[in-house]
Amino acid sequence: MHMKVSFDREDRKALVGSLLVLLLGVGFAFAGSDGALFHDGKAHPFALCVGLAFLIQWIVFVPSFWRQTEKFFDLTGSLTYLSVAGLGLSLTPKIDARSLLLFSMISIWAIRLGWFLFHRIHKTGKDGRFDALKPSLFRFLGAWTLQGLWVVFTLAAALAAIVSTKPMELGLFALTGSAIWLLGFSIEAIADQQKRTFSGDSKNRGKFIQTGLWSISRHPNYLGEIMLWIGVAVIAFPVLVGWQWLTLTSPFFVALLLIRVSGIPLLEKRADGKWGGQEDYEAYKLKTPILLPWVGRI
Repeated sequence: MHMKVSFDREDRKALVGSLLVLLLGVGFAFAGSDGALFHDGKAHPFALCVGLAFLIQWIVFVPSFWRQTEKFFDLTGSLTYLSVAGLGLSLTPKIDARSLLLFSMISIWAIRLGWFLFHRIHKTGKDGRFDALKPSLFRFLGAWTLQGLWVVFTLAAALAAIVSTKPMELGLFALTGSAIWLLGFSIEAIADQQKRTFSGDSKNRGKFIQTGLWSISRHPNYLGEIMLWIGVAVIAFPVLVGWQWLTLTSPFFVALLLIRVSGIPLLEKRADGKWGGQEDYEAYKLKTPILLPWVGRI
């Protein structure tokens, strides 16, 4: 086991980044609690859920760092979604149809994606994104802390609606949001399965996928991910009040992180390193949009 316990420049950057992540988490807790983290000496249910999201990451980080493994990273993320959404539902003064609908959507998505990612990493044995992070205490911890924020970001609108004290019957927003969620979930699930089938065929070893949904988008799974969270925000919209309106930025943060930060840029760089210069790969990049089908190169 090779763990770096020194405190160099990269470690300092990671520590500062983790502190900023926590501040953003507190900011979302403030917004989701409608500006009142505490009331009558008790923490707001939304704030408690935010705290749980980070706590789970830090608990699992300890044995993961000790054993220098990232195998439980994605699974922990999925279990965090289930745990946080479950806590929110259990703390809801009056559970209504909207809360149950949102909880069901989150659970279905988290269980499917968690199983898919867990199966994938145990098949491949590792996740190359963590090679440079695992040896460093602060950099590896930063990755886990960021995952806590990712859960908070994506769940914010749904969680605010789940713990809302403003019950309202399901209507047009719920119907529209459900349709968007279902389409996004289907796109993500189909894209993941297509890539899994492609990668599992020995004839495709060393090749890149450009069939199925991957023929019209280089990252259709991320497109589905963004869409389903937009659907969740649409469902949550009618019952949000005050500061909770800020939680509607959830799908925009998802899109920003996937498109500009931790998703597409890393995968594009890795793909360029593998197949860059190959005629078929360069042709695929030229004709296939990064995310949105049939919309130029977006």
